[in-house]
Amino acid sequence: MGKQKILIVDDDLHIAELISLYMMKDGYETEEVYDGREAIKKAESFQPDLILLDLMLPGMDGYQVCTEIRKNSRVPIIMLTAKGETFDKVLGLELGADDYIVKPFDPKELVARVKAVLRRYEPKQEEDKNVLKFDGLEINLSNYSVSYNGKNLDFPPKEFELLSFLAQHPNRVFTREQLLDRIWGYEYVGDTRTVDVHVKRIREKLNSEDEWGIRTVWSVGYKFGQK
Repeated sequence: MGKQKILIVDDDLHIAELISLYMMKDGYETEEVYDGREAIKKAESFQPDLILLDLMLPGMDGYQVCTEIRKNSRVPIIMLTAKGETFDKVLGLELGADDYIVKPFDPKELVARVKAVLRRYEPKQEEDKNVLKFDGLEINLSNYSVSYNGKNLDFPPKEFELLSFLAQHPNRVFTREQLLDRIWGYEYVGDTRTVDVHVKRIREKLNSEDEWGIRTVWSVGYKFGQK
């Protein structure tokens, strides 16, 4: 199992670096960003296990960042702020934050809070076993949904079955006939070009230049994986 990833969002470079040092010392992988809009982009590309989010940020404040991230993600968020008023804490929690810590704070307490929040999310790991994750792409085998770069896409049943089947067997080549048998069943009497049509539709929804795109292997068939 790889290191858990922490995204640190704070416009104070020194605080961000200090937090990062403590997190790395405790075995976490970290990334730092210093403004709100960049935080939203990095949350999509870095796919953190938890976000430490300062409230006072340039461009877009922490409340707005939290609201935007919650539109597409359940990633745990701990808000960091110099504001200790009850109203600010309640607002942050109502917007979807999982915890709230007031500056200045003891770095050891912050690490303990991070561990506590991550522990609360551990049961979700069972669910994640049924989610195939690639760079920017998530295929949920439980609820038959596909998310690409943070956006949910509409996949009819056969397109979903074809994509998920290939994704579960990366870098393995399947002929059109094999895919017809696996996805459409032995009783199917249609043309093998049905596979080509469905692959074309999938490629129109997903960037075929990504490392994990569906590849045509000569004229033999298709595979999901590296170029």
